[in-house]
Amino acid sequence: MQVGVFARTFPGSEPAGVLAAVRDAGFAVTQFNLACAGLPSMPHAVPEGAISAIAAASGASGVALVALSGTYNMAHPDKAVRDDGMRRLGVVIKAAASLAVPLVTLCTGTRNADDQWAYHPDNADREAWDDMAGEIEKALQLAERHGVDLGIEPEQANIVTSAQDAMRLIAEMGSKRLRVVLDPANLFEQASPEEASAIVAAAVERTAGHVAMAHAKDRCADGRFATAGRGVVDFPDFVARLKSSGFDGPLVTHGLSAEEAPGVARFLMGLT
Repeated sequence: MQVGVFARTFPGSEPAGVLAAVRDAGFAVTQFNLACAGLPSMPHAVPEGAISAIAAASGASGVALVALSGTYNMAHPDKAVRDDGMRRLGVVIKAAASLAVPLVTLCTGTRNADDQWAYHPDNADREAWDDMAGEIEKALQLAERHGVDLGIEPEQANIVTSAQDAMRLIAEMGSKRLRVVLDPANLFEQASPEEASAIVAAAVERTAGHVAMAHAKDRCADGRFATAGRGVVDFPDFVARLKSSGFDGPLVTHGLSAEEAPGVARFLMGLT
């Protein structure tokens, strides 16, 4: 298992400086964001010079790029907004292929038109699921063309809220390119340590064989997010269960400050 961090944890818009900070904090891999190369996260185009700079920075730092963020609101109520997101996703997928990044992460979206990570009561409607699934289907066509996998993450405020939802979508799509990003802190909103452990254990079991990347974020019992190791998630148990399920991919932390990063790297390295 490789321990990593979101590149955006560290300030800067030059890949060399950002990836050097990732390395210096103790991480071997990163989930990259094109904002770390001075571009929008979901750009209309990625200049060849940016691709070269990112590749060179990865080589010089020794930090492998295990995922590229490609999130837009796949369930936005306005089709024009979804269409624009899909065009940008195509650019990100092509960039990932150029950089030999194996995974592009997605957001299954929400009916909340203002924030793709915010809950909306219409998220449970069949129409919301169908709109999201239509986007996933188009995204998979792009992914197949470029030889890149796509990662969906169960998230309480989005259309795919659970491991069960993720596996339902994978079954509907019928593509080996659609994978799971499993973040234990996104599998519940409020829970005791015992309740959280049961939810996380069930999710690891249900998604076994389909997880491309695990995230390491924590959550307090009252629902507030926390740095890994400071909430109710039992990370030793989570990592042990991932290993038992056959997972040997990247474990990537986020939701922390640059100052906290070295300590979290040591904590996670001690578990893997």
